[in-house]
Amino acid sequence: MKASKSTKDRLIETAVELIWRNSYGSVSVDEICKTADVKKGSFYHFFPSKADLAVAAMQQYYTESKPLFDEIFSSSKTPIERFEKLVDVILVKQKEIAKQYGHVCGCPFASLGSEMAGQEEVIRENIQNTIGKYKTKYYERTIQEMVDQGVMPEDTDVSAKAQEVYSYLLGQVMLARIQNDLTPLNESLRTGLFNVLGVTIELA
Repeated sequence: MKASKSTKDRLIETAVELIWRNSYGSVSVDEICKTADVKKGSFYHFFPSKADLAVAAMQQYYTESKPLFDEIFSSSKTPIERFEKLVDVILVKQKEIAKQYGHVCGCPFASLGSEMAGQEEVIRENIQNTIGKYKTKYYERTIQEMVDQGVMPEDTDVSAKAQEVYSYLLGQVMLARIQNDLTPLNESLRTGLFNVLGVTIELA
C-alpha cells in the first residue's frame, strides 16, 4: 500500500502546481492550505511565509531535475548531442505540461520570478543563485569541451556564452507562454540554440 504524502510534501506539491499555472502570487495562504487539504497552523509550522514555501518548491525542482540534467549532459554523449538532447527534453516537457494545464506554461520559475522577485528578495536570490547557476554550469562544461575540441573558437568566453545560452532558452520558452503557442518553439528552438553557439548542424 502506497504511503500517503506528508503535510509538508502536500504543501510543496501544491506550490509547484500553482507556480506552473502562473497564479502563485495571486493566491493566499488560506487558498494554498485549502488546495493542499492542510490546516493553516500546519502551514506555518513548516514555512514562516508563502515565500519560504516557494523557495522549498524551487529546491524540490532542483533536486528532481538534477538527475535528468546529469543524464542529458552525460560525458557519454558528444557536446553537440547533449545540446540536441536538451532541446528534445524542453520540447517534450512543454508539450506535456501544456496538455496537462490547458495552456503553454513556459518556465515555472521564470514566471514566479517575474511575478514575485520584486516583492520577495529570497525568491529572486534563489532563482538566480540556484536554478540559473546550476543550469549554466552544465552549459559551461559542455561549451568548454567544444572549445577544447576545436568546434568553437579558442577565444570563446565560455562563461558568457553559457549565460547567453541560458538566456536564449529561457526567453524562448517564456515567449511561447506569452503567445500560448508552441509552434515557433518546435520550429526554431534547435536552430536558434546552435546559432547562439555559433555552430552549424545538419537538420534531420
